Amino acid sequence: MRTRIKFCGLTREQDIKAAVAAGADALGFVLWPGSKRAVSIERLAELAQSVPPFVTRVGLFVDAPLSFIEQAAPHLDLLQLHGNESPEACQCSPLPWIKALRMASDIDLARESERFQYAQGLLLDAWHPALPGGTGERFDWQRIPEWLAPRIILAGGLDGTNVASAIQQVGPFAVDVSGGIECAPGIKDAERMNDFAAAVAAADQLS
Repeated sequence: MRTRIKFCGLTREQDIKAAVAAGADALGFVLWPGSKRAVSIERLAELAQSVPPFVTRVGLFVDAPLSFIEQAAPHLDLLQLHGNESPEACQCSPLPWIKALRMASDIDLARESERFQYAQGLLLDAWHPALPGGTGERFDWQRIPEWLAPRIILAGGLDGTNVASAIQQVGPFAVDVSGGIECAPGIKDAERMNDFAAAVAAADQLS
């Protein structure tokens, strides 16, 4: 099975074009004001028009009010809930959703998988005491049980030099990258995007 690719933290039309050309399956837009890659709903509306059919537009939210998510929803296809949202709150979402989980030392993935059983997938990211995501740090991939891999979007410190190893070790449904394809926060590098996508394709051929 082909590993899907999500490029996250898009802020510019030219980067959307380069990401699509590289073969991205999904593009992430950060709607959390605390991020250096954040965009407003107005900017999201502009960027969303640059995304062609069959490329999923994903909105990243962190404990956002439902009213805010509903304002952004017309410009999105999927929600990425990256805070401490409860399963009940997630299920009130106006669009299909994935739940991001930070890999704290005491996380119980079996329990979390059951709690968020209605998620389209689970995004696993590195734990940081102050940041909900986008840290550029990786975690120990051996902590992911094999049975969970088909539901996993793997994130955290990935780039073109290590994503093939991650795929071979974990076998996730998808991989998610932001900082690993940038020259500055929110400014993507077309060559790094191409290198990342090529590494994913090479790993898939070996699987």
